[in-house]
Amino acid sequence: MLTVHHLRLSQSERIVWLCEELGIEYKLKNYLRREDNNLAPDDYKALHPMGIAPVITDGDLVLGESGAICEYIDARYGNSRLSPGPDHPDFADHLFWLHFANGTFMATGMCEIACAYTDAPPPAFVIDRSQRGWKHVEARLGEAEFFGGGQLTTADIMMGFALTTMRAFVEHSLDDSPNLRAYLQRIGARPAYQRAMAKCEPGMTPKLD
Repeated sequence: MLTVHHLRLSQSERIVWLCEELGIEYKLKNYLRREDNNLAPDDYKALHPMGIAPVITDGDLVLGESGAICEYIDARYGNSRLSPGPDHPDFADHLFWLHFANGTFMATGMCEIACAYTDAPPPAFVIDRSQRGWKHVEARLGEAEFFGGGQLTTADIMMGFALTTMRAFVEHSLDDSPNLRAYLQRIGARPAYQRAMAKCEPGMTPKLD
């Protein structure tokens, strides 16, 4: 049985959303963050050598890393229907945004979170990279309905957390991002997204504006 181990308020919400979009059978196990330091509890850290979210188990397999998990589940259980193939016109755009999500966008956001926790101002290069990233997001969503192109793909699954829940850690105004605001309303209207958030973040209103 595929089991998604979800740490509350973390990137693992992506995996719950993916499973709901694919309509596959899975088991969800929620974990609360520690009260003393807001980090993962010891039983979550024990799941994987890195001790961070997300983690899935599938039989004897234990797998971490959001992108790897998305590709694994979509290929193994979803017939790769959320991953355009090499002959698809959206193939390259899908790949870019799939990897941009954690390779650049989330990495920059984590730098901002680290600075916020230490009350230190972010370095100039972090501020510049963050501004460029948000502008790139807004421009992309003025060109296409979804990050991967004309249909929802795992690129959207990957980008979603940084644009929504992560803003609970470091606030970012969307006042100058009409394309992004419209996109988040489209995402928020999806039944699969609604089911996922109700399951993994009960009682929390998704940050869609």
